[in-house]
Amino acid sequence: MIIGGSKKEVIANIKKNIENKEYNKKVEVNDAVLTDEQIDEYLNKFYKQKKSFTYKIKNKAVMKGIYNTGKDIIDNIKVVGQENLANISLSKGAIITCNHFNPLDSYNVRKVVEGILKKKLYIVIEETNLAMTGELGLIMNYANTIPITKKPNYILKTFIPEIKKVLDEGNIVLIYPEEEMWFNYRKPRPCKRGAYQFASELKVPVISLFVQMDDLDTNDNDEFLNVEQTVHILKTIYPDENKSIRENSIAMAEQDYNQKKTAYEKAYGKKLTYDFSYQDIAGYIAN
Repeated sequence: MIIGGSKKEVIANIKKNIENKEYNKKVEVNDAVLTDEQIDEYLNKFYKQKKSFTYKIKNKAVMKGIYNTGKDIIDNIKVVGQENLANISLSKGAIITCNHFNPLDSYNVRKVVEGILKKKLYIVIEETNLAMTGELGLIMNYANTIPITKKPNYILKTFIPEIKKVLDEGNIVLIYPEEEMWFNYRKPRPCKRGAYQFASELKVPVISLFVQMDDLDTNDNDEFLNVEQTVHILKTIYPDENKSIRENSIAMAEQDYNQKKTAYEKAYGKKLTYDFSYQDIAGYIAN
């Protein structure tokens, strides 16, 4: 499903970033740009409203809307590799990772977390997403999200305690290790260390997913064909108690990337390279 207008500028940004070997850089256009003061205001507002009765009402309404809207999407998602979830202990929750390619790609994760594991999903979002308006703004503010910013004081004093509380309840936290969303980009990108650092520090496993996208022969709009999605559940990654948090974050990020790379190569029958092709953009009708 295509959200928003033309993606030609976004695809041009992906091409430019690939040429510059900047695989985790932003490509979306018209995203909010916030000052430090505005970031603090949005974060303070977010946590203040979470304590209100109004938040509970809006949270239930927004989550109901997500499930109602996404029923057909979830029903059409294929899942393979479910055996890799066998014997995983979720008493202290888990962090889950996935390639990030669409505003709705969390439905793939929901199918695994809520449909198979029967657990509650929380999603880590960039702090700028709190400034969104309309339906997406409601989702970002009320749909079991946890905002993150690069301010060390916030990460230490607010973010880590928040995800620890969620994990201690046995829930699953989605962190996109690629950081930025690259629209319908098929290839896995290098994983930043944050998700694995938190997993190591909080002593929880990392559930690794890779979503394959295959073109269908029907149009979504003038620029894109519809796409069929297949979730590959990969080997669960555990922190090594004999390694430091930093050592674990490096090793786990590398393992996750290599697993996603292998899944990509098996799914598409070709080696992963970062030479740009319009075929790397799932469903794109290149003119």
